[in-house]
Amino acid sequence: DIEVVIVIGGGNIFRGVSGAAKGLDRTAADYMGMLATVINGIALGNAIEKAGQSVRIMSAIEISKVAELFIYRRALKHLREKRIIIVVAGTGNPYFTTDSAAVLRALELHCDYMVKGTKVDGVYDKDPAKYPDAKRYDRVSVDEALSKGLRIMDQSAIALAKDEKLPLFVCRIEDIDQIGSPDIRGTYVYVNE
Repeated sequence: DIEVVIVIGGGNIFRGVSGAAKGLDRTAADYMGMLATVINGIALGNAIEKAGQSVRIMSAIEISKVAELFIYRRALKHLREKRIIIVVAGTGNPYFTTDSAAVLRALELHCDYMVKGTKVDGVYDKDPAKYPDAKRYDRVSVDEALSKGLRIMDQSAIALAKDEKLPLFVCRIEDIDQIGSPDIRGTYVYVNE
């Protein structure tokens, strides 16, 4: 059986780091970013329910009118009951990215691997938006990605995934419904033993 946990970002609405760069207090800006993830989580949860699936929105900060507080044992129970979980508000702490929250939740919930949906179809040797000759990796080790400075996710998130041997798959967010298909384009990021 496949169990699905979605850790959703809010960058389409607000990015804490960008807000801080424009003069907002970093802590306040990060909390604004967390609230943006709540908006996206509500929208996604509604779409999933309309598609006939059972879903629970779980938040790292208390916002009980729209989401349960994330408690890992309760999340595991929801998974056993075949519910899709949408995790919002990151880790609930400023200075931590959605990437870090995704790795953290994947580890807490004993996920076999983590899929990162992003703007590009995998991990590249350089930014494909700026360099047409950028090379996409089909497979890359975490060690190689770190040594070459490949941008998979922030350093603390990738270090945690490496330490805990959590494999990653990076693909375009628009292709996420093809997970498991041999046709999906992306990069498998594996941890060396």
